[in-house]
Amino acid sequence: MTRTLVAGIGNIFLGDDGFGVETARRLAGRRLPEHVEVADIGVRGVHLAYQLLDGYGTLVLLDATARGEAPGTLYVIEYEGPGAEPGAVPAIDGHRMTPDTVLALLDTLCAGTGARPPRRTLIVGCEPASVDEGIGLSPPVSDAVPRAVRLIEELLRDGEPSTAQAGAAEAPRAR
Repeated sequence: MTRTLVAGIGNIFLGDDGFGVETARRLAGRRLPEHVEVADIGVRGVHLAYQLLDGYGTLVLLDATARGEAPGTLYVIEYEGPGAEPGAVPAIDGHRMTPDTVLALLDTLCAGTGARPPRRTLIVGCEPASVDEGIGLSPPVSDAVPRAVRLIEELLRDGEPSTAQAGAAEAPRAR
């Protein structure tokens, strides 16, 4: 079975941008398959790129993901690849590395080291209510964290994450 890295990314000082970090924290306390590793990456995108050089077949990124739905909506997105031009060198700013930038940097590092990037990357995202300065998740995003944990556990249940098992998106529960 190939190794899977579940990485929580985001900035806890920007409200709901801390969704990935909080979800990773909760997942780290759960019983997961042996081949699954959970990491709180936060804003250390360069660290994530270097960690992926250790060889993972699958990467699951946890992040706040604005797509225009109601706050707290969960998404499972199959990552298709960076939108940058082939051969473009990613701009490295340790505090503003998007998943695209991290994965483009990983491609550059792999080319230089002979390592291989993950075969598959999924993003489990949550629609934020606010990414303004401040610590703590908004109520709809906080309510989405336990649902995200269950969703991720379902994705990982059979060893290879499957978006078909969990569906493409999960609507927030009405209060």
